[in-house]
Amino acid sequence: MQEVVSNSSPLIHLVKIGHLNLLHEFFGVIAIPKAVYNECVIENEEYEEIPIIRRADWLHSHSVSYQNLVRLLFSELDKGESEAIALALERNADLLLLDDAEARQTARLYGLKIVGTLGILLRAKKENRLKSLREAIEQLLLTGFRIDRRLIKKILTEAGESL
Repeated sequence: MQEVVSNSSPLIHLVKIGHLNLLHEFFGVIAIPKAVYNECVIENEEYEEIPIIRRADWLHSHSVSYQNLVRLLFSELDKGESEAIALALERNADLLLLDDAEARQTARLYGLKIVGTLGILLRAKKENRLKSLREAIEQLLLTGFRIDRRLIKKILTEAGESL
């Protein structure tokens, strides 16, 4: 299996649309930094989706050793993104699950391979694990997930669907 690290956004948004299971199906065990665990489970425990994330025993929380890097990244990114990038580097991860454009750009500077929530859903569609990518994207938009319309069109075209 691949070594995969995740930030909070893919976890939160996939659970909100009922597709958190895709992460486990695709990657098995996923490492998350403590800041992401706190953001997803502790700080927002009033959200109805939190118990689903808490019960996902395939999400393993880790402390980050590269604290100097976390502090450096934290000057530009949020704590979860900073720790996710640092943990991915520390664990020599094959893949980092990350949505935020600025965080993705920073992660690429460190040579990390990245996929986001939309990439996960596109893969699910291509592997026939998702009936309609368009419906999943519409559900994502209702959760507050921001997607550029041009990107939606591009992804739907790649999936063989239309707007």
